[in-house]
Amino acid sequence: MLSPLQVELEDVACPLGCLPDDRQVLIGRDRLHHLPGEFSVVRCQTCGLMRTNPRPTAATIGFYYPDNYGPYQSTQITLAATPQGPQRVWKRLTRHVFGKNAKQLPPLPPGRLLEIGCASGLFLHQMAERGWQVAGVELSEKAGELARSLGYAVHAGPLATAPEPTVPYDMVVGWMVLEHLHDPIRALRLLQRWTKPGGWLVLSVPDAGSVEFRMFKDAWYGLHLPNHLYHYTRHTLRTVLERGGWRMEQVFWHHNPRNLFEGLRYRCIDRDWEMAEKYMLAVIKGRRQRVARAVLGKCLGMLHASGRMTVWARRA
Repeated sequence: MLSPLQVELEDVACPLGCLPDDRQVLIGRDRLHHLPGEFSVVRCQTCGLMRTNPRPTAATIGFYYPDNYGPYQSTQITLAATPQGPQRVWKRLTRHVFGKNAKQLPPLPPGRLLEIGCASGLFLHQMAERGWQVAGVELSEKAGELARSLGYAVHAGPLATAPEPTVPYDMVVGWMVLEHLHDPIRALRLLQRWTKPGGWLVLSVPDAGSVEFRMFKDAWYGLHLPNHLYHYTRHTLRTVLERGGWRMEQVFWHHNPRNLFEGLRYRCIDRDWEMAEKYMLAVIKGRRQRVARAVLGKCLGMLHASGRMTVWARRA
């Protein structure tokens, strides 16, 4: 495990090749694990793309991905008892409401699927049960090993070091992963080469064009510094996809209010409002205001204001 002193920072230009003309948007820190460091987010004045700069290098950013990193834990397959009665009904309802548009896929028959950032393999398992031939790429060796233990072909390491597929994929998916990549355009071109003509790319990313981002600034939950290296709006995401060889087809906003409540919780922490922070956490965990939370999530999604979006793109 790296120490804070071993984390190296690098200064990078806009990946779209714009002339150096950046404006600092904010300075933030790691709020998820409270690891040390302050990080600047800048906006390219030419294309509008925001990025974390300077940022940890690819070789040392693993310091900010501890083994208890949230996505590694939440994608493990467990054999917990099936909830019964009202609990079961509520679980199904919240999965439908909060999951709305989060992992919505094009209507394709089962084929070959690659998931980048597959973590511990839950989505791979779900798609395999639906008849898909699945493979994954995961940066974390420990999470990748959990996915491999399920019997799935998972490359543990950067996407750039993954082996070429022998048969192209029908669809590539990445749930909240594009913003983590050091070189997104190179990655998109690689995925384009690995996909069949007319194949699909499905990505979810935080929406930095949302009202939430302007409201919370450094306390925006979708900021997630320094793990998120790029901060996309609908416009800049379209531009990056096109440069990577993909044509954006459709955008869906998630029916999920978590970004909003997490931002409010972070602000409560900043102001030492302990009781208010605990209340917000109870709402996030579904122990308080469950119906109101579900209704709010639905409204935010319909208004394109949830701060989370999924895009469908096709190989150009």
